Amino acid sequence: MTAALRPLYRFLLAFLILALLLAGSSGWLMLHGSLPQYGGTVSVTGLSAPVSVERDALGSATLRAQNRHDLAWALGYVHAQERFFEMDLMRRKAAGELAELFGAAALPVDREARKHRMRARASATLANLSAEQKQMLDVYRDGVNQGLDALATRPFPYLLTRMQPVAWRSEDSILVVQAMYFTLNEASDLRELDFSTMRASLPEAAYRFLTFSGGAWDAPLIGTAFQWPEPPSADELDLRKLDPGIMPRIDERSADEPIDDFPGSNSFAVSGQLAGGAALIANDIHLELRVPNIWFRTRLIYPNSRHTGQMNDVIGASLPGTPAIAVGSNRQIAWSFTNSYGDFIDWVRVTPDPADALRYRSATGWKSIAVHREVLHVRYAPDEILEVYETEWGPILAADHDGAPLALAWTAHRPDAVNMELARLDEAETVDEAIVIAQNAGIPAQNFIVGDRKGKIAWTIAGRIPARTGNYDPTLPADWSAPDTGWNGWLLPTQYPLIVDPPGQRLWTANARTVDGLMLDRLGDGGYDLGARAKQIRDDLYDLKHFSPGDMLAIQLDDRALFLARWRQLLELTLNQAESAPWRTEMELALRDWDGHASTDSVAYRLVRAFRQEVIHKVLDGFEVAVRQDHPDFALPPLSQAEHAVWTLIERRPPHLLLPVYNDWEDLLGRCAKHVAERMQSRPGGIAARTWGERNTARIRHPLSRALPAFAENWLDMPKDALPGDSKMPRVQSPRFGASNRSAVAPGSEEHGYFEMPGGQSGHPLSPYYGSGHGDWVEGKPTPFLPGPAEQTLYLRPLTKTR
Repeated sequence: MTAALRPLYRFLLAFLILALLLAGSSGWLMLHGSLPQYGGTVSVTGLSAPVSVERDALGSATLRAQNRHDLAWALGYVHAQERFFEMDLMRRKAAGELAELFGAAALPVDREARKHRMRARASATLANLSAEQKQMLDVYRDGVNQGLDALATRPFPYLLTRMQPVAWRSEDSILVVQAMYFTLNEASDLRELDFSTMRASLPEAAYRFLTFSGGAWDAPLIGTAFQWPEPPSADELDLRKLDPGIMPRIDERSADEPIDDFPGSNSFAVSGQLAGGAALIANDIHLELRVPNIWFRTRLIYPNSRHTGQMNDVIGASLPGTPAIAVGSNRQIAWSFTNSYGDFIDWVRVTPDPADALRYRSATGWKSIAVHREVLHVRYAPDEILEVYETEWGPILAADHDGAPLALAWTAHRPDAVNMELARLDEAETVDEAIVIAQNAGIPAQNFIVGDRKGKIAWTIAGRIPARTGNYDPTLPADWSAPDTGWNGWLLPTQYPLIVDPPGQRLWTANARTVDGLMLDRLGDGGYDLGARAKQIRDDLYDLKHFSPGDMLAIQLDDRALFLARWRQLLELTLNQAESAPWRTEMELALRDWDGHASTDSVAYRLVRAFRQEVIHKVLDGFEVAVRQDHPDFALPPLSQAEHAVWTLIERRPPHLLLPVYNDWEDLLGRCAKHVAERMQSRPGGIAARTWGERNTARIRHPLSRALPAFAENWLDMPKDALPGDSKMPRVQSPRFGASNRSAVAPGSEEHGYFEMPGGQSGHPLSPYYGSGHGDWVEGKPTPFLPGPAEQTLYLRPLTKTR
């Protein structure tokens, strides 16, 4: 550089630094401008009277209003300022509109969702709501849009994506509930499709052996454990006689032990007789974890419409995008939910008209297939047209194993599958009132446990249950063109399963089978979970005679590996019989740290868990190969009850149900142990470094952090904490999945309850409430159920009209 040019370069460098500083400060100001307003007074349109919004140290929002409509408006305002981007993602995901925001990369997700035409269905649902419920959604919508407009700049994710947010519509709140249908039901229902293929390819005994609905791990509320069926005989199925050309490689092993993400929850309760007065209700809802958390800590205080001079005081978690408390307590009752895993989706075999492919046979004759042209808008790309072919039962979305078209009948498609009935829990005073509300609610069908201030407890199903008619198996595709076959509306509330004040004074649900007999026939088996978790909760409840909230938290945090005890013994026996080798010695040393828990520092737990999964994979390989004789690309679906089948075979060791690639069952078990050891030895530190915490480290992320530089991950995501717990125990935990809340409360004694929540209250990284309370959730430390003292208060006042 010459001396003459040096001043010019200095000037350019100074200009560049100044430009960067100005850009940075401008960006910072814009980011800061998208923060919610937590204090001061704002004049707004849409309110009939003032509303106050208090924030405690965690950002929990306490809204005080003079009527329910003003409260819904204000809740929409607060939700929009804190969580509009997350609300937007939920409505877009359900409607199949993500590509408008993220471009072609989101098209595969949109195509799958748009086949269900949920926006059109949401509009139809909105039109069918009662005037009162529709008005509530309209009022909430107006609050959302004013809250969004009141921000100095648009929410920060839209600054990053360089997009403008689209105003909220009333039907968008219905789309948020429909998004929960997608979360809690398997909309593709691949399980039933695979069952159909298995049923066509396997002997009846083998099919029944693999797909039965329960066994020794069952812990239902009503009934006893099922007896797992006998394995098929050698005459019915002999795996040794299968085509050698389709055998799996003997040295093949799974790439890594998978994490079991089973959307569901734990809920349990004890009556007032055991809790010292009021009933005590505990709930931890298991969902994919994210930043911010799906739930929003909320307290609603407003006049009771039934009792002059009394106030409703509703505390719990609201779901941003909807105007009500989803789970919580109103000082008279407390309620909770878990996914029921009933069978609420059916595949219907469609018979096309040979003379016209756009006609099909129904119970009343030939009908035309409706063709809907769905337009998918794509950012930076041309629109895409998706044609959806729909029957009276639902859209045609798949084909059966023999090629027959299949229409999907799903409760979420019905125009009255969604309503705002649950908002009525605000003023419910007894268990009996809450049951009626729950059974008429328009939500994905959930286990509903409720208790009241007088000590009464009950379990039922909240949400709509289809009323099936005709003699068909709902776990397999069926022909509904026969008269009186299919769904005939909804079950009446009087037909719902119901348990009130059970003799044991205890209730529990954990996504497993809850009932039997006629009740189970009406609910169906939609792939409910193995009963191990429910059984451990049930036994924990019966270990105590008196309960406090702290006792409920101890059950929620129970990470004892009772389910794996017999697998640990099997692994030790297998190692004793294995040939001497370094891998065996290293594994035996690692097993010595077994403490009976899914502890973060336990190598033994991870070894035993991985061994179980390897054995299950290898044992089930044989049945998968048997189906592949007819269907070469077939893969077994997740079989939630497979533990019963596999353990039966390990105990009996029938030679005809072992693939010929193994010498005997001891050979299969030994190879599984060796595969696990070799996989873990191949990584730095060998087996001794393979702790459960290494595998079970939190990855709780903001939706946008994956697309940003690494420093942004540290800014937006939660810490990468090693977490105890796993899927087959009360403390359900995986890196991205687990308890989206933990709570326990006795109505009337909310001051002694707790409510833990991961991921934090606010969606804005500059907010003091970003990630608030997350540390308590990680440590299992009880965060108070009631909000603390107000630290900031926002006053929303009706805009004074001028003459």
